[in-house]
Amino acid sequence: MLRAFVRSAPSFARAARAHSTKAARFALFSPHALPIVRRTAVSATVVGSQPLLRQINFYSTEAALKDEEPKETLIEETEVVTGQEQHHEFKTETKKLLHIVANSLYSEKEIYHSELISNAADALEKLRHMQLIEQGFEATHPLEIHISVDKEKCTFIIQDFGIGMTEEELNQNLGTIAQSGSKAFLENLEKEGGSSMSKDKIIGQFGVGFYSTFMVGDKIKVYSRSARPGSKGYCWTTDGLGSYTLAEAEGVAVGTKIVIELREDSANFASKFTIDSVIKKYSNFVGFPIHLNGTKVNTVEPLWTQDKSAVTTDQHREFYRFVANAWDDPQFTLHYRTDAPMSIRSILYVPEHLLSNELLGQRLEPGVSLYSRKVLIQPKSKALLPEWLRFVKGVVDLEDLPLNVSRELLQDNVLSKLRNIMTARIIRWFHNESHQNPDKFNKFFLDFGQFLKEGICIDAQSKKDIAKLLRYETSATKEGELIGLKEYVERKKEGQERIYYLLTPKRKFAEESPYLEAFRKKDIEVSS
Repeated sequence: MLRAFVRSAPSFARAARAHSTKAARFALFSPHALPIVRRTAVSATVVGSQPLLRQINFYSTEAALKDEEPKETLIEETEVVTGQEQHHEFKTETKKLLHIVANSLYSEKEIYHSELISNAADALEKLRHMQLIEQGFEATHPLEIHISVDKEKCTFIIQDFGIGMTEEELNQNLGTIAQSGSKAFLENLEKEGGSSMSKDKIIGQFGVGFYSTFMVGDKIKVYSRSARPGSKGYCWTTDGLGSYTLAEAEGVAVGTKIVIELREDSANFASKFTIDSVIKKYSNFVGFPIHLNGTKVNTVEPLWTQDKSAVTTDQHREFYRFVANAWDDPQFTLHYRTDAPMSIRSILYVPEHLLSNELLGQRLEPGVSLYSRKVLIQPKSKALLPEWLRFVKGVVDLEDLPLNVSRELLQDNVLSKLRNIMTARIIRWFHNESHQNPDKFNKFFLDFGQFLKEGICIDAQSKKDIAKLLRYETSATKEGELIGLKEYVERKKEGQERIYYLLTPKRKFAEESPYLEAFRKKDIEVSS
C-alpha cells in the first residue's frame, strides 16, 4: 500500500507513535481486544527535487476480523406445509401443566437448552440402535446436533438427524405431557432383552423436557420425519395455550428440527455467546458433535468414560484446565471408577497451587460438578463433597442417579451415600500420595494443609483418617522438613506417653520460646 504525504519528519514521528501507542493500549486493556495487524505505509516528503521515503506502521483489527471470524452457517426454515392443518386439543389439563412446566418446574431458564440437547442425543442414539437391529432405516446426515441462533429474527433452532417421528408419534409424544418416547423405548428394550449400552445412553425419562421451551418461547414449531422407510414429514405447531396443529410438510429432513420464536424477555438466548456458554456448562460431554452456527463447540472429551491407561498427561492437563477454569497444571490426579455399591465414573484433581481469594479470606466455591450419563446435573455441587474438600476440582458421574422430573434435584438420599463414598476414596487417595511421593505431598500440605485441618474440626466421621494426613515441623527436623503423627510416635523416647507441641505462627518463635528449653534438655521432640 503506497500513500504520499507532505509532512515534516517530526510530524510523521509523532503520528506514528500516537497511532501505535493507541493500538497497543487497546490490545492490552480492552476486554474485547482483537489481534492487532500491522500495515506498512510508505510516505514521501519532498526536499528540493528529491523525495525522502519513510516507513510508517499503521495498526488495524480489520484483517484480524476477516481471518479470525469463520463464516457462520445458520439453519434456515425451508420446509413447506402442504397438507391441511389438523387442530388438536392437548390430552391433559394442558394450561395448568404447561404453566407449571414453564414457570415452576425449573430453577433456571437456560435448562431448556440442556433438555433439548438431551432429547436430540436420545433421538440419535435410538437411530443408531435401530440401524443395528433392523434394515432400511435412513441416515441421510451424520449423527450430529446442530443449533442456530439469529439475533435479528430472535429465534433459536435446534436440529438433529436422529430417529424422527411419525404423525402418530408426534401426537403421542408431543400431544401428551409426561409421555416420554425415551421411557417407552427403554421399556421395549427391557421386554426384548436389548443392549444395556443403549439403555445406559438414553437420557430422557419423563417426557416434560420439551415443554421447558415455553420458559423462553412464544411459539414453537417442530418439523419431523421418521427414519422408517417411506415416512412423510410433518409440521407440529403450538403457542402453548391448550391446543396444537399438525400438518404434512415437504422438505423435511429425517430427524427433528425445533424452531423457537423467543419471548422478549428471553432474547439473550438468540446470542451465540450465551448459547456457547450454556452448551459448555450443561452439555459439553454429550456423546454426539454439537455445532453452533456451523462451528463445533463440544471439543473436550469426557475423559472419565475412558480407561485410565488410555488417558495421557496432556489430556489430563487440558481437561483439568477446562473443568477448573484454570491455567496451571494438576499436581495430583485421581481417575476413579467403580460399579459397587454405586456405578461411579470420576476424575478429580488437586491444583498445583492455591491461587484464589481463599488467601484473602474469601471462601472457595466447590470445585466438583455432578453429572449423570455425561449430562450436567449440579454444577459445582455443594452437597457432593464436604466443604473442607472444596479445593478439589473435577467431575463425578453417577449413571444410576434417580432424579426428580426436572432433572435438577436428586431423589431419596442418594447424594449423601455418594458423598460418603467419594470422601473416603479421596482421603485414601491422599494417603497413597503421601506414601508414594512424600516430598511432593509435603509441598501440597504447605499450600492446602489448612483445608485438612478444617476437615478435622468439622468432619466428625472422617477426622481420624484426616489426622493421619497432617504434617508438622518439629524441634528434631530441619526447617521446611515435615513429618506426620505416626512418624513422631514411632521415634518418641522410651517412656514418653504424650505428644508435645507448641502453638506458634513461625518456627523461629518456637525455637526462641523458653518453654522449649525443658524439652531440649530431656531430648524430647516437640512439634509446631
